Amino acid sequence: MFKSVLKEGFEYKDLETLTNGHIHIDEFSATMGTDDNTVVVSFYVRDKQAADDLSNWFEKGYDFIIDAETSPGEIKPNRYLVYVEFRRQTSTPYKIDQILEDLETLTEYNKQDWTMVYNGEKYPWSVEQYNSVVPVTPVDYRKSEEGDLNEMRIAAGLDVKAIHEKTAEIKALQNAAGM
Repeated sequence: MFKSVLKEGFEYKDLETLTNGHIHIDEFSATMGTDDNTVVVSFYVRDKQAADDLSNWFEKGYDFIIDAETSPGEIKPNRYLVYVEFRRQTSTPYKIDQILEDLETLTEYNKQDWTMVYNGEKYPWSVEQYNSVVPVTPVDYRKSEEGDLNEMRIAAGLDVKAIHEKTAEIKALQNAAGM
């Protein structure tokens, strides 16, 4: 009977030439939670097995990642997406930064070589750049999304949706009510 050694995990530079150096932010909807509470970061990978391995590496290697998965099919011939979901918090860009730093051992990219794509625009990756263009809290996200939708609602003659921001008074009332 033939026995083979099962070897799992990545070796140094295993993803070299298999990624394109871009991370896409909020290009896809969240599967674990709502879009206002979840940031979806996606990576293009040029091989199905590499995409599955990267997804597994994200999910098992970081306790702050909510979910990671590979696209069920090819986006383009032999090109797959790996989706990684984070809680939308002020600490999220630092967590993404940590992942990009860790990817230096697997890819040909250093942290500063990555490009962030948000709303179709490309930016050099940095925590500061992320904070300046991406809504960092659920309230910020709702303001940005609902604000645009409310303009369309007004133009269509529909009622606008209120965008609520919890003030200190509202928080105090909720705490007093046990909410």
